[in-house]
Amino acid sequence: MDRLTMTDELEAIDDATIIKRKIDHTLARFSAAHDELEAEEAKKRERRERLALRPAALLEQTRTALQRVVTTADPEPAGESAPQTRLQEKKERKTRQTAKAGRIAAAVVAALVFLSIGSAWGAQTWFDAKFNNVASLDEDSADIQDAAGQTGDENFLMVGSDTRDGAAAEDGVGDTEGTPGARSDTVMIAHVPADRQRVVMVSFPRDLEISRPECKRWDPATSSYKEETSPAQKIAKLNTAYAVGGPQCVTKVIQQITGMKINHFVGIDFNGFKSMVDAVQGVTVYNERPVDDDTLGMVIPQAGEVRISGDQALNYVRARHVKGDPTSDYGRIKRQQAFLGALLKTVMSKEVILDTGKLSGFIDAFAKATFGENLGIKQMMTLAKSMRGMGSDKVKFLTVPTTGEANKRGNEVLVQSRTKAVFDALINNTPLEEKAPAPPASDTASAPTSSAKSGGAKKSSSSG
Repeated sequence: MDRLTMTDELEAIDDATIIKRKIDHTLARFSAAHDELEAEEAKKRERRERLALRPAALLEQTRTALQRVVTTADPEPAGESAPQTRLQEKKERKTRQTAKAGRIAAAVVAALVFLSIGSAWGAQTWFDAKFNNVASLDEDSADIQDAAGQTGDENFLMVGSDTRDGAAAEDGVGDTEGTPGARSDTVMIAHVPADRQRVVMVSFPRDLEISRPECKRWDPATSSYKEETSPAQKIAKLNTAYAVGGPQCVTKVIQQITGMKINHFVGIDFNGFKSMVDAVQGVTVYNERPVDDDTLGMVIPQAGEVRISGDQALNYVRARHVKGDPTSDYGRIKRQQAFLGALLKTVMSKEVILDTGKLSGFIDAFAKATFGENLGIKQMMTLAKSMRGMGSDKVKFLTVPTTGEANKRGNEVLVQSRTKAVFDALINNTPLEEKAPAPPASDTASAPTSSAKSGGAKKSSSSG
């Protein structure tokens, strides 16, 4: 080839040619980048169009299938057939009608299933997006006993926070450095073992004496943690854990006491109970006597089974000075356990599950009043379904074993041996002792600590 007609970038060229070639190279790079961006944008448009058309296409398919079933005429015979008797004609007509009715029923069921799945998915997505997620768990804690053996168990730590104004100083928690009004007036574990054969709910007195670990400070106004920490305190009340350290601190304390792996945290504002109960149009509770509180007044004026409203429910779980209660804490714990059981039973009843208005109202009220971690529609349904239909022998309500008398600091004190026996039974899924022997004096330590797991017993399918 004639070298005079060739272009060689290595040969000597003038400045104008150099500038021109730089411009050409830059334009080429811009063009390539533009092509890549255009291709990526085209893929995104295609993906969006597919997602936008999918629900409409599914609905159209369902509608078309229904129309086809209802409007499609029965096929005529290909050729002429021999004359039929009236009995044969009647029988053939009945067969065609039965087949057509069966096809219609099948299509209707399919449509209902499709719509119900879509509604459930929508409700779950809406709730999970609206639910206030707050860091609450510590699933790698050294206090957890036999973590591998607890695989499949669902342990819900439920904390009820009463933020009402005008509370007496003795009802508050924390000091001037804390956050007054942020009180865990209810602390309860709902344990559902992997085999789903029982549910055990264990409550903890708000004045239980604990050894509180170091925790990040909690700001209830923003539902977030601060950078500074609250120092450990060897002797403290249980409800101070939430006051100074929020959900994470409560979880640490409960795992320290129980050895259980807490994998769900549910924080509930007491004020939310009102709207939850009103959404399902009341909850039925049973009381041996009227509930008359020295501070709140007459909460429930009659004994026996009573359907209570939202306002009554709010005072029912708050009441702490009820006439006839042997102790303020234990009487309230009993009422709170009864109320939560009744609320779950009501929500899982056909009167609520099959009523779209009631169910959506309850879900909305629950989402507004709760916060936590690893909590959504699926997790709450696990708990509710486990309790639904179970007899009293399968749903246990317990209070963590204490001496029953406040010490000189006004705190409830754990009975260590009985406490260990209860939580070992839950961890190993073995029967709970109905009556535990009286503890020796050495068991009533003033500040509980973690207890080591003994025996390494394996889980069994038995339950008590």
